[in-house]
Amino acid sequence: MTYENKLKELNISLPEAKAPVGNYVATKIIGKLLFISGQISINESGELIKGKIGKDLDTETGYNAARRCALSIIAQVKKACDNDLSKIKSCIKLTGFVNSTDDFVEQPKVINGASDLIAEIFGDAGMHTRAAVSTNSLPLGVSVEVDAIFELN
Repeated sequence: MTYENKLKELNISLPEAKAPVGNYVATKIIGKLLFISGQISINESGELIKGKIGKDLDTETGYNAARRCALSIIAQVKKACDNDLSKIKSCIKLTGFVNSTDDFVEQPKVINGASDLIAEIFGDAGMHTRAAVSTNSLPLGVSVEVDAIFELN
């Protein structure tokens, strides 16, 4: 099954791959590596998912915010691959940042939202290394940001 077919099977619609709002690029290919800049948590309506996990939002809401970051990552991947997801060989690494309280310790459970989605779509090729990091603030007050590295065929 192709990755496109998997998206259809899971009834997943990708958001628009947003252009960067700063002095950087959304994606960069070096050799057979595709780097995806951090994608922030944005809901289906295009609104920022904001707040501090452990205070304003719970772990499950954070999980869903990370899942939304992964959707944006896949949208960026698709755009970088000229709309051809078959160019992806594997996901190498995700790094997830969680805007959380000092005493919150479930960052890995939050970032599982992104990891689970990548694995659902890419199967074994979606299994990746990962870091789940707490931070006291993220751009625009969002709750989660995730970046990624993929290997190309």
